[in-house]
Amino acid sequence: MNRRWLVSIVTVLASSTAFAADAPTVRLHSAGSLRAAMTDIAAAYTSAYGATVEPVYGASGGLGDRLAKGEAGDVFTSADMGYPEALTKAGISGPTVLFARNHLCAILRPGLPATPKTVLATLLKPDIKIGTASPDNDPGGAYAWAMFKKADNAKPGSRATLEAKALKMGSAPGQLSVPPNTKNAMVWLFQEKKLDAFLSYCTNGHAAAEQMPGINTVELPSELAVSADYGLTVLKSANQEQAAQFALFILSPTGQKILAEHGFDAPLQP
Repeated sequence: MNRRWLVSIVTVLASSTAFAADAPTVRLHSAGSLRAAMTDIAAAYTSAYGATVEPVYGASGGLGDRLAKGEAGDVFTSADMGYPEALTKAGISGPTVLFARNHLCAILRPGLPATPKTVLATLLKPDIKIGTASPDNDPGGAYAWAMFKKADNAKPGSRATLEAKALKMGSAPGQLSVPPNTKNAMVWLFQEKKLDAFLSYCTNGHAAAEQMPGINTVELPSELAVSADYGLTVLKSANQEQAAQFALFILSPTGQKILAEHGFDAPLQP
């Protein structure tokens, strides 16, 4: 290797390091159910534009509250429309737009059979332990409890039974607690035999099955079906140019294609 070639390589590496140090960053607050999809979207965005994405994942309600109280952020992608719209109405963020849809499913531990026709009867069995996210700050929990209400129309008395037996996942006393840094809370709860079924997004069930083969994700019948609209908003305190670019990337054909690949309904996909 001659000296000129070596100098060229060093120069390229030095300029790349400087670019990485100066590359803008997008601070993303995102619903936990979007983790896999947003990881891929962020990687594609960084590849296309050089900017990095620093994500924070969690329950949409908790993230929305943190942003409302002044936590720094650029883009908020929520598992519902309500939490980002609250920031919009408070003047903390710009308009809220729909960027994806999801659906509620019954996710069953390995060895527990059910079909859309039999899933309600399965959930109502006294020995079947059911879990949900907390409806107080997680849209996934709120969707589950909306399903309980629908169940009463399909089979009178179902709502009271399901609400009485449902275990909420969270840190409050009496709730289902999961060890910190657990890769997949639902998988852990099944492995520890703390639950037989979990009401969550269909996309979560498919992701869990990759870690725990045999998990059965059951679509709910039409009379119990609950759809989830996902909202996106850009914070007014954000780096507006970079945040807007990333938000548009999520709405672009590339971003929508990645969401569809992860099982979401992508309403803007061509």
